[in-house]
Amino acid sequence: MDADGDVLLRTPGAEVRVNPQGGRLTSLRIADVELLQQGEPYGCFPMVPWCGRMRNGILDFDGRRHQFELNDPPHALHGLARDHRWETDAVGEDQATLTRRLDPHWPFDGTVTQDFALAPGELTMRLRVSSAAAPFPAQAGWHPWFRRHPMSGESAPLAVEFAPSWQEERGPDHLPTGTRLAPLPPPWDDCFGMPSGADVTLDWPDLLRLRIRSDAEWVVIFDHRPFAICVEPQSGPPDGLNTMPRVVAPGRDLVVTTRWTW
Repeated sequence: MDADGDVLLRTPGAEVRVNPQGGRLTSLRIADVELLQQGEPYGCFPMVPWCGRMRNGILDFDGRRHQFELNDPPHALHGLARDHRWETDAVGEDQATLTRRLDPHWPFDGTVTQDFALAPGELTMRLRVSSAAAPFPAQAGWHPWFRRHPMSGESAPLAVEFAPSWQEERGPDHLPTGTRLAPLPPPWDDCFGMPSGADVTLDWPDLLRLRIRSDAEWVVIFDHRPFAICVEPQSGPPDGLNTMPRVVAPGRDLVVTTRWTW
């Protein structure tokens, strides 16, 4: 831990900071260049037990209806784990493990574990969602905010390179309509399907190329801010708890991994 209470991981040429409040990656410095937008609500936070928007904050599962806070009216946004403190289970020079019970605001008995492993030229993060009792639907993913201009002065802006199989049509409520489109050019606040796993490259010309890969088959890209771009690997599309539920049960965890290389 550093003086601010962050978990500090180091390897030659790179440094990572993780804040147990929210389980948030607050800093990724490569060759002493900060790549993540700083301050709340930025950095890179985990999205658990759902990703993106949940329609009207309503989850219908197993014959019951559950209502969640509309923190992005008229929807509930990005799950619950980013709003609470995580327990720090293990910390080493280049690895850390944090955990968080999903209650009291999640109506099921579950836990999420987040692992960080920093090595020369790469950062690996893993989320594991586990049920202690009744089955429940779950999603997991990450929401990083990458700075468009990490260096002061004039420089070419950040470019995003990827080849998705399709783009989910976005309705007027910003949720997928169920229609799949040929990928459209930016601007984006959109979800894309990558059945072989998310694979997106970020290019800061004359500075760095960072590749984001994941076994998650969906990625949301948000580029509506002048200072940052979000590239979000996640295990299902927005409102997927209702439309494409992945059910977690005792002995049947949801595990999602992302690997960033440079």
